[in-house]
Amino acid sequence: MEHGETNTITVVDEQGNEQLCEILFTFESDEFGKSYVLYYPIGEDDQEDEDIDIHASSFIPNQETGDGELSPIETEEEWDLVEEMLNTFLAEQEEE
Repeated sequence: MEHGETNTITVVDEQGNEQLCEILFTFESDEFGKSYVLYYPIGEDDQEDEDIDIHASSFIPNQETGDGELSPIETEEEWDLVEEMLNTFLAEQEEE
């Protein structure tokens, strides 16, 4: 995972296609000892319908570069945590 100052990351899908994605937010979990990133493909937010396909991955940041290798989220507990964080984030967005 590489990201510059602009809050975007390049994600490679299963077919090997690179997709530029915008980072929604990142957070760290002491419980799981990982960081998590929530992101969505750029261009999807231009569509008329409200449903943006939000993706989430875990990563362990490289202390030197700040980049990390994205890993799939594999456990129910982690998904519950991510969903909780996302719901909190979306609720805060709506209040603004």
